[in-house]
Amino acid sequence: MPDLLPSIELETAPGPSASVIWLHGLGADGNDFVSIVPELRLPPAAAVRFVFPHAPVRSVTINNGMRMRAWYDIAAADLNNRADIAGVRQSQGEVEALIAREKTRGVPAKRIVLAGFSQGGAIALYAGLRHAERLAGIMALSTYLVQADKLPVEGAAANRDVPILMAHGSADPVVRFEWGLASRRALEANGNPIEWHEYPIEHSVCVEEVRAIGQWLARVLQG
Repeated sequence: MPDLLPSIELETAPGPSASVIWLHGLGADGNDFVSIVPELRLPPAAAVRFVFPHAPVRSVTINNGMRMRAWYDIAAADLNNRADIAGVRQSQGEVEALIAREKTRGVPAKRIVLAGFSQGGAIALYAGLRHAERLAGIMALSTYLVQADKLPVEGAAANRDVPILMAHGSADPVVRFEWGLASRRALEANGNPIEWHEYPIEHSVCVEEVRAIGQWLARVLQG
């Protein structure tokens, strides 16, 4: 098991009974979505631990080899050749370690949501759909599905029908809107139920989206 990634943690109430592991985008860090938690307006009774890990620092080819926090290298701008699969699998292992820690802290897999934005969303989808135990849900914001063709073989039966929230900006110049749509179609073809939201924004998150995220989280973590 890899060393645990350093993370920022925020608990909405003492004794959390659910966890959200939220992965940031390329070049950001775990601080990126911390301020959103109060805006989610989760029910007062919900005791949720938010875990915001920092991705490792690595060289990113598409950014002229600059070193920055990244879940994997990006070699090309097209969808099919975008992700460095070795890096993706390394990050999958790091996410698995974070899930395992939550389980040791008393939160079962079925009460854990994997979430992510952009690169982080790609890892949330990749790791979550392959996780052996049923999760509470997967949230994938402004992102795309890595190795869609491998999912029917590699996807875990336990998460074949896990709830997935996808949201994308229709004017996104970074992770193109049509990539998000293609990923949605691939997931639906695999039998995955998708809740899809689109907004007239670029590569970011808007107020309406935050509200939808809060409502979705309250639903998948209820009980």
